[in-house]
Formats: sequence, C-alpha cells, structure tokens
Amino acid sequence: MHDLPPLARFGGRLATDLRDVTSDPSALDSTGFWAVVVDFEGRVVCARFGDIRPDPVPGPVPGAWRGPAADQWTSSLDRDAYVAGVRRVREHIARGEVYQANLCRVLSAPLPDPARADVDALTALLARGNPAPYAGTIRLPAHGVEIATASPELFLRRSGRHVESGPIKGTGRTVADLLPKDHAENVMIVDLVRNDLGRVCSPGSVAVPELCAVEEHPGLVHLVSTVSGELAEDTGWPELLEATFPPGSVTGAPKSSALRIIEALETAPRGPYCGAVGWVDADRGTAELAVGIRTFWIDREVPAGARLLFGTGAGITWGSDPDREWAETELKAARLLAVASETHEPHGAHDAHGLSEGTVR
Repeated sequence: MHDLPPLARFGGRLATDLRDVTSDPSALDSTGFWAVVVDFEGRVVCARFGDIRPDPVPGPVPGAWRGPAADQWTSSLDRDAYVAGVRRVREHIARGEVYQANLCRVLSAPLPDPARADVDALTALLARGNPAPYAGTIRLPAHGVEIATASPELFLRRSGRHVESGPIKGTGRTVADLLPKDHAENVMIVDLVRNDLGRVCSPGSVAVPELCAVEEHPGLVHLVSTVSGELAEDTGWPELLEATFPPGSVTGAPKSSALRIIEALETAPRGPYCGAVGWVDADRGTAELAVGIRTFWIDREVPAGARLLFGTGAGITWGSDPDREWAETELKAARLLAVASETHEPHGAHDAHGLSEGTVR
C-alpha cells in the first residue's frame, strides 16, 4: 500500500495533491488546508494538501480491506495486568497524588495481507458499521502515518479566535448504566480543560455552555461537556497545543501527576491513540481536531510484515471498580474490532455485546 497516493478525508471533504509535510505546528497559522496528527507522545505531522473537494465517504468495496482475524488481537495489558493497574491508580488517589487517571491498553493484530490494507477502505467500513462525528482518514505511508478514525470526541474546534473543546467522560451501554462516578469524572475533566484553555484565552472568556450532556453512539452512550473561550491576541497553534495537549479526558487530573502514573503503568506507547487527529484550514481560520480515540493505525515497521493497532481505556477514580473498568475497555473496543476484522453485521444482528469479555487477549 506504499504506492497509494497520500490523502486525507474529513467532514465530507477529500484532500489530495500533497504539497508539504512538517513537524512544526506554526505552519498551521500560515496558509492552506492541513491534515494533522499528533501522537500522544508528542510527535507532530502536519500535511498540506493542494486539492480539497467535496467527496462523501464511499461505500465499502468488496475486497478493498482485508482485516486481521478476530482471534488474533492481543493486548499490551491483559485482564489481570489491567485490573492490577486500576488498583494501583486507586492507591495513588488514596495518597492524594491524583484525582483521576486514564489507564489505557493498546491492542494489535497482524494484517494477513499488508498489500490489501488501505486505511481509507477501513474508513468506509467504519462509516457503515460505527458512524462517528469526527471520522476520517489520514494516509501518508511515506511518513509512517496510516490512520482511520471513528472518533466521537472533539479535542479542539476553531473559528477565528473562538475555540471549543468537547471532553467525554462517562460511558455505558445505556443511560441507566451511568453512575454518579461518571458525572464526577466528567466535572473534574471539565475543570482541567477550563484551566488549559484559560492559559491561552482572554481573561473571563472561558465558559462551559454544556455540562454532562448525554450523547448516544453505536452500542454505547457518553457524557459530553463543552468548554469554550476566545484566544488571546498573538496566540497561535503552537501555544494552543502546548496549553491543551495531551487532551485532559485521556490523561487525568492533575494532568502532570496523571501523565507520570500513566508512564509507569502502561507498557506500550499510545501513538495516535489519545493524541489529536483532524484538519486545519489556515485560509479560513477554521479547524476541527478530534481526540484520537476509536482510532486504528497501521505499523509496517515490524519484522512480521504489518500490524493493525487500536487503543482502548477508561478513566479511573476512587469510585472505580477494577472489573467494571476492564469491562468498559472491552465495550469500547468490541464493535470496532468486529468492523476491522469484518465480523460485524451492520444491521443490528451484532452489537457491542457481540464480542464477549476475553475476546481481546
């Protein structure tokens, strides 16, 4: 698939004709349409495209995507290790070091036919099997970026100086599954996002237009809040990203303490998962970056050929039950792994219950 041309697909637009690739986010304040991915560990890839046109995601093409076998997925943390990690986070909370930390694991599986692994074809499958508001593709094989995202979460939206973030905290199969712990978790992260934006927004402009709204997504529901502000003068993309990255909803509070705990407990880099992925239109002063959750990426730099990766995690608080948190990570992954492995039936016969706990090893 290295011979496939570079492209990006977001919001019903297709970007082709690659012009520039840079790791400097100040380029996003210049001109042109940029596809952007920032790995959780901080690697930045900004790709400017010359041809942007309306082009809805096409329907799946038989044979265009050949995914991993459903029984080939492995996890960077197995159930016992993840449950033990949740207990360790609770110990940190008991000592007053952190209020909440997001504990994640990275799933991977070998691609049976790397030459038939086009992330844009996977995006077409996801659009049918797991539609999402911030879905998209970034395909830059020569730069090690092949991403298909079905993210439901807004990291940063910009229109001129106005900026918004839409942190998600709280997940269940139905509204009835949402607990007081989920609401408390959401409010904590809203405070963190307010503080992050307050570092680069005009004093008094940061607001919370929506707190703990319920959003329904395929197979599950989320609590979602909105935090907004007006960027201070002389504040550009480098300052905005420095103030807000990594996203608060996938780190914890306080962010610095949560990041230290994450580094100690997680055994694999998150990569694009929990980073930022989306687009910036520098000419119009608009942008939409999603949190890189519900996101697949391909790693071709492995001896066996190529692997497909996917991350899943949960926010851990003092009120967390370790087994329930493991189950939440399974719930978030089940439907999407089924789509990628082509075992998902899109008309309701195979929902988020379709992969039982333990399917992901």
